[in-house]
Amino acid sequence: MDSPKTLFDKVWDNHMVGILDSGQSILYIDRHLVHEVTSPQAFEGLKLKNRNVRRPDLTLGVADHNVPTTARSLGINSIKDKIARIQVETLERNLYENNIEYIPLTSINQGIVHIIGPELGYTLPGTTIVCGDSHTSTHGAFGALAFGIGTSEVEHVLATQTLLQKKPKNMKIEINGVLRKNITSKDIILKIISQIGTSAGTGHVIEFVGNTIKKMSIEERMTICNMSIEAGAKAGMISPDLTTFKYLKDKRFSPKGEKWQKALDEWVSLHSDKNALFDTNFTFDVENLKPMVTWGTSPEDGIGVNDTVPNPKDANNSEKEQSMNKALKYMGLTPGTKMTNVKIQKVFIGSCTNGRIEDLRSAASVIKGQKVAKNLRALVVPGSGMVKKIAEEEGIKETFLDAGFEWRDPGCSMCLGMNPDQLEIGERCASTSNRNFEGRQGRGGRTHLVSPITAAASAIAGAFVDVSEG
Repeated sequence: MDSPKTLFDKVWDNHMVGILDSGQSILYIDRHLVHEVTSPQAFEGLKLKNRNVRRPDLTLGVADHNVPTTARSLGINSIKDKIARIQVETLERNLYENNIEYIPLTSINQGIVHIIGPELGYTLPGTTIVCGDSHTSTHGAFGALAFGIGTSEVEHVLATQTLLQKKPKNMKIEINGVLRKNITSKDIILKIISQIGTSAGTGHVIEFVGNTIKKMSIEERMTICNMSIEAGAKAGMISPDLTTFKYLKDKRFSPKGEKWQKALDEWVSLHSDKNALFDTNFTFDVENLKPMVTWGTSPEDGIGVNDTVPNPKDANNSEKEQSMNKALKYMGLTPGTKMTNVKIQKVFIGSCTNGRIEDLRSAASVIKGQKVAKNLRALVVPGSGMVKKIAEEEGIKETFLDAGFEWRDPGCSMCLGMNPDQLEIGERCASTSNRNFEGRQGRGGRTHLVSPITAAASAIAGAFVDVSEG
């Protein structure tokens, strides 16, 4: 009788082609997503070696990082930055020359790579998915093994449809409890990372389980898996269920007809077996969780929005104390300051973490009939053309515009400083993105990670607020 397996073990074993003498596994890759930043060198490497793309039909390309979020109707002519334009033009040429499907800037299906993949049904349970982007872990919400790869690995996948990998360990994070009003999966994952740190997941694939996870929508699960990488993990995974299947049915790349039923028969087995062993285990009760906000320059620097900025002197070692002092200096914060007293100058709602339609709906729900605070600039950037279309049809766009928010075209936008949407030096931003590193949103910019609901409500107040009290 076979030993009990975890969800990760099952997917890994189903895709393992062989093992090298080095101990590395040869892993077959089902889906490959490429964008304009990490693919040019990979395609150039193929050309220099006179190699072809092995499976062009299993690769999908889109530009998202460098693209502006205004004047999208102009297509590539909307890109004014010379280097950014060259990168997008290079992506388009490489994909065309290799017969790989490209989603153009003017397509309704264009958007952030980790949002359009699920939207199109390109993301499927039990598959292996890679992309030259850290937050490929997002797709694990569907029971896929999905992770980011480097440029040389992008080339390897293009050439062979395989990848050399050392098998990670298994970690289980169990999350239980009924969430309070306006508390979201973003608050949950920020809380978890604040407790276990940004290195706890190193060398692991995390499976998220528990009654809280089971009740989550697909969008909420994607947020959880998206930020598993910020806990140091290789990937995050959630077992597929009826919620997953309902979301995927009739998507463009989803199986159809008899193939759909056959796929369902396979997908229902994608769960960790009873008594399956995990190398590391954590359990969290989120019954009394409050809205979370980061104070420092790491995702692990998270506290409740009603808490005060921590004092480095309370750190348990000198290295941590030094790190905290450095973060506080960069962020311009003083220990003991209440986070609700911290004023902000910008708000960003979007990114692969929180740019889906559910995120925009939740943010819009707390701002109706109100106005953005004076001298504050707030941006809403839908994660895809489809998200934008739905939001406009539902009147969400008007809600944001009436409140004084800017309504943009799809793209990574202010998640990272690779396009025109950036913070100025010293500007403080409530952001729904995933990283708050120094300079992440622009040189000298100060980033506070929050949920879409907290971001929207804070835009109205001009400072962080406790949305659970509303």
